[in-house]
Amino acid sequence: MSTPLEVDLPHSLGKAEAHARIAGNTHRLKDAIPGGMAEVHEAWEGDTLNLTVGAMGQEVKAVIIVEDANVHCTIDLPGMLGMFKGAIESAMKTHGQDLLLEDRSLD
Repeated sequence: MSTPLEVDLPHSLGKAEAHARIAGNTHRLKDAIPGGMAEVHEAWEGDTLNLTVGAMGQEVKAVIIVEDANVHCTIDLPGMLGMFKGAIESAMKTHGQDLLLEDRSLD
C-alpha cells in the first residue's frame, strides 16, 4: 500500500525555464539519497515528468507537472516511507525548489 503526497513548488521562471531546469537537475536526485545506490528513471510527456527512484529495496514513483508559475509533485510513498510523509513533505517544501529548479547551467 502506498501513501500519496502532493506538494506544490511555486516559481517565477515560466514553464519553459522550469521544465529545462528540472530536466537538467533530475540526475542530482541520486546524490540526495543516502548510500549512493539509488537508481533514477525519468520519462517526459510534454510538461509532465514520470519519475521513479529506487533505493534500499524501495521504489518511489512521482509525477511532476510543470506549470507557468507552479510545479505540482505527486509522490507515492511505498510501505514504511508513508510514516515519514510529514517529514518528506517538509523537506520537499524547504529544499524541493533548490533540488529541482536551481540553475546549474554554469556548473
